[in-house]
Amino acid sequence: MTVNQILSIKGNDVHSIVSSITVYEALKVMGEKNVGAVLVIEDNLLRGVLSERDYARKIVLKNKASKDTLVHEIMERNVITVKPTDNLDYCMELMSTKRIRHLPVVENNAVLGVISIGDVVKSIIEIQKETIQHLDSYISGTKA
Repeated sequence: MTVNQILSIKGNDVHSIVSSITVYEALKVMGEKNVGAVLVIEDNLLRGVLSERDYARKIVLKNKASKDTLVHEIMERNVITVKPTDNLDYCMELMSTKRIRHLPVVENNAVLGVISIGDVVKSIIEIQKETIQHLDSYISGTKA
């Protein structure tokens, strides 16, 4: 299964902000959209990612105030992205080794969507269920 197949199932919704707003305002967007991260997009280009983890580690643990700190001060600028044609194994490996939970999907500098660790795990479980059904049918001599 590819990233594009995941997006075709879950959709291409991208929740984004600009880097000049406060972290508090960004957190409100994340809360309203029920997401753990938002992309920072300016001039139609991906500039960064802000996650709940960034907030916890760069605001809360450093005794800063989210209403006084701008997104560009704490956002992750070195964004790891994937292409629509990348497969799930590659995405899972990236997420595991880089310890990230969200992967923006980018092609020709355009953001096409975002996949999360939950999306990848859900897709892998579905693939495993299908494999089990096929093997069960094969063993029992019936067609699935």
